[in-house]
Amino acid sequence: MSAAPASFEVDVGKAPEQLLVERQQRVSDALQLKKPDRVPLLMGMGYKLAEMGGITKQTLYENPEKAQELLEKAALRYKPDLIFGHWHTPKPSMAVGDRMTKWPGYGLGPNGSFQFNEQEFMKAEDYDEFLEDPADWAIRVYTPRAFSACEGLSLLPPLGMWLFGYYNILINYQLLTIPPVVSAFEALYKAAQHQSEWLNQAMDSAKRLAALGFPPFTMLSILVEAPFDFMSDTLRGMRGIFLDMMRIPEKLLAAEEKVKRFQLKYAISTSKATGIPFVFIPLHRGSDGFMSLEQFERFYWPQLKDMMLQLIDAGITPWVYYEGVWDQRLKYLAELPKGKSVGSFQDSDIFKVKEVVGDTMCIMGGMPLTYLKPGRSPAEVRELTHRLCEEVGKGGGFIMANNVMELEGCDEDLIQVWTDATREFGVYSD
Repeated sequence: MSAAPASFEVDVGKAPEQLLVERQQRVSDALQLKKPDRVPLLMGMGYKLAEMGGITKQTLYENPEKAQELLEKAALRYKPDLIFGHWHTPKPSMAVGDRMTKWPGYGLGPNGSFQFNEQEFMKAEDYDEFLEDPADWAIRVYTPRAFSACEGLSLLPPLGMWLFGYYNILINYQLLTIPPVVSAFEALYKAAQHQSEWLNQAMDSAKRLAALGFPPFTMLSILVEAPFDFMSDTLRGMRGIFLDMMRIPEKLLAAEEKVKRFQLKYAISTSKATGIPFVFIPLHRGSDGFMSLEQFERFYWPQLKDMMLQLIDAGITPWVYYEGVWDQRLKYLAELPKGKSVGSFQDSDIFKVKEVVGDTMCIMGGMPLTYLKPGRSPAEVRELTHRLCEEVGKGGGFIMANNVMELEGCDEDLIQVWTDATREFGVYSD
């Protein structure tokens, strides 16, 4: 790679329509392990938008027009190839009395940061009923535990009774008029309305960004989890599932198979319906620090690998966020088909990642958030950016991003140094 003119001079005079096409091609080439014209840059702005606008994080959620205005301002200033703002909206969670998330203004102060409040919503003794009929257990047991406004669903008869046709009307329909049941369905309807409203805002945001020359970011649209993480995150909790590995391993493995199958049905059907060819898989408990390699080989990797292979066979590109450190597990990732997945790495040695899986998957990440926090020097940021472009970007297949997809607390000027340096040092000369 060779040095190029300063970033703000690189795309001068180009119309938004041209920039849109060039950015889409740049990202597409990197995803296919090809060498684009320069290293693409992805920016997850997150709560940095609130800091830049001098507003609270709660206001960021409550005023989507202001949030969009700040996102567009950031896009035009930093000129990334892909950009997205803050995560989702608390309104659906508020409607159903969500006990597993906390948001600014909902469970947290107006400037708190989103938190996942992991709890043991599924007990060890629930495995048998879960395995017998996960759908029935989800509606009548799990949902009332996890969402306070839906506790009335526990009064419903077994869902299999709907197969009893007219006789089910005769013996069970009156239960749908019981006030707690009515309240539960009303809460679900209200949450659905909020979710629909948010989706419309997201689509409008994508159109406005496209008009400015920035491609829609659809890679977060369809989300599934590694079967082990699915059982851990929203059901058993960390303590519960680690006890399960020791005490009831066969039941845990059977449950993982169940959740893998219906997640695949969901992901593949949603991809077909929307035309979005990506599925996002954030990984939480499979990293070096959470379990031994022996446990990883039994409870985590076979299930995750099979899920990814089935998605790939369906024409879908898994975008996997490898949270934590995966240095000891990189050899497993090298088993995946070449050029068929994307890997974002949080705290792994990104240079070792390039060495082991650089020919297997598009690598996303590289810039630690700590380098963009106040106290670092512009020279340090430029030096690391240069090295990332030269070594991780070598030969293509690399998308520059920060390691947590969020820029809360970062220095605006250091962010500028980073984005400028990516365009300066990321140019491919041949």
